[in-house]
Amino acid sequence: QVQFVESGGGLVQPGGSLRLSCVASGSSFSIYAMGWYRQAPGKSREWVATIYSNGLKAYQDSVKGRFTISRDNAKNELYLQMNSLNSEDTAVYYCTRIPPSTWGQGTQVTISS
Repeated sequence: QVQFVESGGGLVQPGGSLRLSCVASGSSFSIYAMGWYRQAPGKSREWVATIYSNGLKAYQDSVKGRFTISRDNAKNELYLQMNSLNSEDTAVYYCTRIPPSTWGQGTQVTISS
């Protein structure tokens, strides 16, 4: 069963940046679409971004122009570069295959002054 380990979260001031990373276990990473989800306190988990095996990308409207998803198939790693962060981005961020399969522990992102 594939496993995901997210890292890179932290406390950042509004307007700041963070880069999240996710390492996936197992083989065949490159053939899957991968994505980032997030869950804010008291809210349901929501989709943030997807990168397909051919490199095409899709984003939730609220993060377009601020977040960039990327992948390194040689390392089985997924990334999320987040810029111009605001309080609405505060959440636990998760990576997974698309459609979602298993979930890791996530990484906490907190935007606060």
